[in-house]
Amino acid sequence: MRWSVAKNSYLSPVEHSAKYLIEQDLLRYGRVRTFGLRTFIKYAFFEVIPGIKFSIIFRLCQHYRYKNRLLFYFYFLWLRRLKYHYGFDISYRTKIGKGLYIGHFGGIVIHGDAELGENCTLSQGMTIGILNRGKNAGIPKIGNRVFIGPGAVILGDIAIGDDVLVGANAVVHFDVPAGSVVAAPSAQIISGKGSEGYIGNPV
Repeated sequence: MRWSVAKNSYLSPVEHSAKYLIEQDLLRYGRVRTFGLRTFIKYAFFEVIPGIKFSIIFRLCQHYRYKNRLLFYFYFLWLRRLKYHYGFDISYRTKIGKGLYIGHFGGIVIHGDAELGENCTLSQGMTIGILNRGKNAGIPKIGNRVFIGPGAVILGDIAIGDDVLVGANAVVHFDVPAGSVVAAPSAQIISGKGSEGYIGNPV
């Protein structure tokens, strides 16, 4: 029953239109306007929050993948530019449910075959990646309403259940039941030598 905690968390863009998914993503940022041409121009060209712009182009790239090859390549190239600009290494192949929220710039890496559920929050410096060997070789499946903290790493053919909080810098390579909190070891004082030698050219 390991797989059941995250199995049904994702609905593909075929089941939900790009417009619907984008509107649901915008709600996570407190933006409630209907998505249309005017809002596309506003958010795609003038928006300063990186997660909003990235989500819009990501959804449109996925939407046109099998519908219009010309528009797909247009949004694919735009998405690739945003990936380098914002540091979001998220493939157009990645399955992500409605309500995606990316709060900050940079360092987000997600394998193209990973699956994320609805209303997930991604923090900076986090990774969802593959394990190439061992009993959990494979790619993670993430449930609904999962918060992934800064610097967290989720690896292997594992299931992260609904409503899970993965704390900062946690390394997760095992199944996590729904409603759990996963945390890395707390920092501890190991010396009384302070920052001597690490502060260059103090003024």
